[in-house]
Amino acid sequence: MELWFTEKHTEDVRFSIRVEKQLCSVQSPFQRIDVFDSKEFGRILTLDGFIMVTEKDEFIYHDMIVHVPMATNPKIKNVLVIGAGDGGTVRELTRYPTLERIDVAEIDEAVVSVCREYLPKTACRFDDPRVRLYFEDGLRFVRSQVDRYDLIIVDSTDPFGPGEGLFTKEFYGNCYKALKDDGILVNQHESPYYENDAKSMKRAHRRIKAFFPVCRVYQAHIPTYPSGHWLFGFASKKYDPVADFDPHGWSAFQLRTKYYNTALHRGCFALPTYVNELLESADDE
Repeated sequence: MELWFTEKHTEDVRFSIRVEKQLCSVQSPFQRIDVFDSKEFGRILTLDGFIMVTEKDEFIYHDMIVHVPMATNPKIKNVLVIGAGDGGTVRELTRYPTLERIDVAEIDEAVVSVCREYLPKTACRFDDPRVRLYFEDGLRFVRSQVDRYDLIIVDSTDPFGPGEGLFTKEFYGNCYKALKDDGILVNQHESPYYENDAKSMKRAHRRIKAFFPVCRVYQAHIPTYPSGHWLFGFASKKYDPVADFDPHGWSAFQLRTKYYNTALHRGCFALPTYVNELLESADDE
């Protein structure tokens, strides 16, 4: 007998992975958490039926959400991560010895518990002494922060359910206030390919642009995410990720990465024409 996990990408598109077995199923107060084991992608974390992490391709997402801002300003000291219960973003951040504090606001403690047990390759650095875990709503957490962080990484789920508040105008405004004068905001920006995903991407882009003088978008190929074409948002009060890119400063850390590199840093901001057109039309809606 074959067992398949299938994720709905659109009304007409399904994405399936053959799984060996289901390792875990937990219903938290916020969402259903499942872990599967597969031959092709290793262990897979899903939330409410949507793939969040697979062992095989998680390095792409976590490399790009962390190293792009760190290479733009290698002097970052204090970071807030919102979401990121799988631990991959925290893992990459803790590789920087110069970081002094990494606050993590994750709404669902059960996600962290499950990932510690079943995804130890990602959830391996929560015990770093610089990491402080806050199990609360990221929207509520950031409201009380003013001029505190050099970098905020929004490693959230999609804009519905527990992650819905992390795509609002109020949230981005609070992130702006929580950042220092040269602060950077990076967020997972959805996919531009399918119509509903593109609408979410454009809405987020429009709302971020309302607050930040620097607002750019970059891309990566993540095989298990809808369409495989995924975007990240880069916003800042000061730094442009291309004009202010510091490849020598980042290279001095001597980090070994599987996806990110300094040539890719520049290239990932060169977007396809259809994506540029979507972004340009975001203000029209």
